[in-house]
Amino acid sequence: MREIVCQDLTAALEDWRGEGFRLESIYPADDPQTAVMTRAGETIRLSTRPDAARPAADLPPFTPEFVPARAGNCAGQGRAGMLYRDLIPGRLGGRYIASHITISAGGPVADWVHFHRLVFQLIYVRSGWVRVVYEDQGEPFVMQPGDLVLQPPEIRHRVLESSTGLEVVEISCPALHETCADHELDLPNALVRQREFGSQRFLRHIAAETPWTRFDGGEVQETGISGATGGLADVRTVRGSAQFPPHEGELVFGFVLAGSARLDFADGFELGPADAFVIPPAERWGVSGASGDFRLLHVTSARLD
Repeated sequence: MREIVCQDLTAALEDWRGEGFRLESIYPADDPQTAVMTRAGETIRLSTRPDAARPAADLPPFTPEFVPARAGNCAGQGRAGMLYRDLIPGRLGGRYIASHITISAGGPVADWVHFHRLVFQLIYVRSGWVRVVYEDQGEPFVMQPGDLVLQPPEIRHRVLESSTGLEVVEISCPALHETCADHELDLPNALVRQREFGSQRFLRHIAAETPWTRFDGGEVQETGISGATGGLADVRTVRGSAQFPPHEGELVFGFVLAGSARLDFADGFELGPADAFVIPPAERWGVSGASGDFRLLHVTSARLD
């Protein structure tokens, strides 16, 4: 494999495509710096940071910490023209990445059929809509605010188009992973079936079809992620004030979808729209004084080791 250092990865990709090469993989999604391309048995690796870490076969160690992330932090240009705002800058030792992703201009998305080499990934729509298609899941469908998909390891999929101002929250493990192209599969494919991808099942949660139930002082919409992942993770939408017992796993993540409240942890933390936080495991916490429109995305994971 030839290693080629470049200053501008996007420009280099276009130049090598002009030479007949095609993209095989790229990483990281939130700030692409390395890509692998092939042509007739020849492979090249383009990189703006050749000394940076590469995706590893083993999970990095989990490093717990309290992480407050205020809205308004700068977003960077990511894969397929999307803007990525980092919600866990320290990545909890490299174990997790959470991104607030936006697409400013609506219309077709410059995406392709691809998959990710990872352990866990979900996409949750905060505002706007997005049309997507997944391997073995039938025709393309539209995700609306509050909708979620679990993307099991290596399921092929593609983002087709979006509304203006689309906002989604994406959470993945590990933080550094590859996005790999599949040049052979056209989506939608002919099969429609329930199957496992890396011991997980694809899941589409539709908020408009899900009732609210009582939960520790507030209300929640459950998503079924725990069952689809075999207990690897759990996800819910919370409204109103609520108290949360200590979590015995790893990740405890919250993202404010709308409204305001106070985070009851340590010295306290006033929460507003698009704020995010991570609570260390084995700690009790809660949200109080929630406004009537307060909505919180709440994600937890098990001990992955």
